[in-house]
Amino acid sequence: MPTNRSVTNSDTPSLGLPAEAAHGSESRHRAWGLTSLLVLLYVVNYADKAVFGIIAQPLADDLGLRSSQIGLVGSLFFVTFTIGGFFAGALNRWLTLRWALMLLALIWAVAMLPLVAAATFTVLIVSRMLLGFAEGPSSALLHTAAYSWHAPARRGLPGALLAGAASIAKIAVAPVLALITVNIGWRAALVTLAIAGVVWCVIWLSTWTEGPYISGTQRPKTNASNNDSTGDDAPENAGEPAVPWSRIFASRTFIGGVLVVMSVYALVTVVLTWLPSYFEKGLGYSRLESGSMFALPSIVGLVLMLITSIASDRLVARGATSRAVRIIVPSLGVLIAGILLFMLPSVATPWVAVMLISLGYGFAATVFPLFNAAVSEICPPRQIAGTLGVFLAIMAIGGLIAPYATGVIVDAAATPAEGYASAFQIIGIVAAVSAIIALAIVNPERDKLLVRGAAFAADGRSDAVS
Repeated sequence: MPTNRSVTNSDTPSLGLPAEAAHGSESRHRAWGLTSLLVLLYVVNYADKAVFGIIAQPLADDLGLRSSQIGLVGSLFFVTFTIGGFFAGALNRWLTLRWALMLLALIWAVAMLPLVAAATFTVLIVSRMLLGFAEGPSSALLHTAAYSWHAPARRGLPGALLAGAASIAKIAVAPVLALITVNIGWRAALVTLAIAGVVWCVIWLSTWTEGPYISGTQRPKTNASNNDSTGDDAPENAGEPAVPWSRIFASRTFIGGVLVVMSVYALVTVVLTWLPSYFEKGLGYSRLESGSMFALPSIVGLVLMLITSIASDRLVARGATSRAVRIIVPSLGVLIAGILLFMLPSVATPWVAVMLISLGYGFAATVFPLFNAAVSEICPPRQIAGTLGVFLAIMAIGGLIAPYATGVIVDAAATPAEGYASAFQIIGIVAAVSAIIALAIVNPERDKLLVRGAAFAADGRSDAVS
C-alpha cells in the first residue's frame, strides 16, 4: 500500500549523523539554496507557459490561425492543467518529492518537441494539453518542497520567490526566447526550453534533500548560540490527526481565497497568452519590442511580491495576524488592480496602456504567495500538498475561460486594440468583486481553529492548536 511521502524521510539522508542532529545542523544557506533550485524549476515551468504567447503570432502566420483558435489552445492548456492539479496529493503519496518533480520536469521537456517535428493545429493542441496536465501538480509540490525547509511564520518569502518565478521567466527568459524566435525561429525557442528542463533534472538529482518542517518527525536543534533554529522554527506536529477534506474545502478561507486567486489567475493566463500580441497588434509595437516588453508587468509584480512577502513574514513573527498581512493587504492590491484595468478602454496612448497593465498585474500578483501561505495554515502539515493541489487546480479554472474568451472578444471587436482593452477591463471587474468578497469572509486564524481544532477534539486530544 502506498505511503504518504510527506510524513516520511526517505529523501533526507543523515549525512553520517543521527537524524535529529542532521536536521538540526542544516544551515539556512542550505535551505535557501534548495529553495533557489525549486524557484529555478518554476522559472522553467513559466517559460514553458510564456513561450506560447511569444510564438503565438509566428504560429498564427505559419498555420493560418485566427485569434479565437490561439485563445482556444491557451484555454485547453488550462483544462488539463486544472485536471492535473488534482493529482498533486496522489503524487505526494505515491512518489517522493525528488522523483515526482523530476518526472514532471522531464514530461515538460518532451512536450516541447512534437510541434517542432510536425507543426499542425492538432499537434499544437495535443502538445499544449500534455504540458498542461504535467504542469498541473507542480505548484503544490513545489510549495510543499519549499515549505519543508521553512517554518510556517517564514513561508511568505519563499512563497513569493516561487510566485515570482513567473516574473523572473518573463524578465530574464522571455526576451531571450523572443530574440531566438525572431532570429532563428519559434522551433528553436521550444528546443531551448526542452534542453533547459533536462539540465535542471541533472542538477536536481544530485542536490535535493527534504527539509524538516513538513514531515515533522525531526526537530531542529535549539541552542542559544544557533540563530538558525528557534522555537518559532519548530517543525509542525507530525502526530496531528488528519482533517476531513470536506472541512478544509468548505472553510471560508479556502472558498474566499479560491475566488480571488481564480480571478487573478485569469489575468495571468491572458497576459501569458495574449500580452505580446496585444502590444504588437493592438498598440503597434514591433515583434521584438513586444516580446521584450512582456517583462514589464512582471518586473512590477516581482518587486511588489517581494516587498509584501518580506514585510508579512516580519509582521507575523512580531505578532501581526495572518488575516491582516496575508489577506487584507493583497486583497486591497487586487482591488487597485481591478480599478486600473477598468480604465484601460478609455486610454488612447500606448505607453499609458502598458503602464496600467503593468501596475494592475503587479498589484494583483501579490495574492499568490500570501494566499498560498494563508491556506497552508488551516490544514495539518501532512495535508498541505493535497490542500494546495486542489486550491491551485480550482484556481486554474480562471485559465480555462479567460484566454479563449479574450480571443473571441478580439475577433468580434472593431479593432484589436479595443478587443484586448475590453477583455482586460472585464477581468478587472471580476477581480475587484472577488477581492471585496475575500475582505469580508477570509480569516486564516479563525478557520485554523475551526478546522484543525475540531480534528483534535474528535481525536480526544487536548493539544493546543497554535
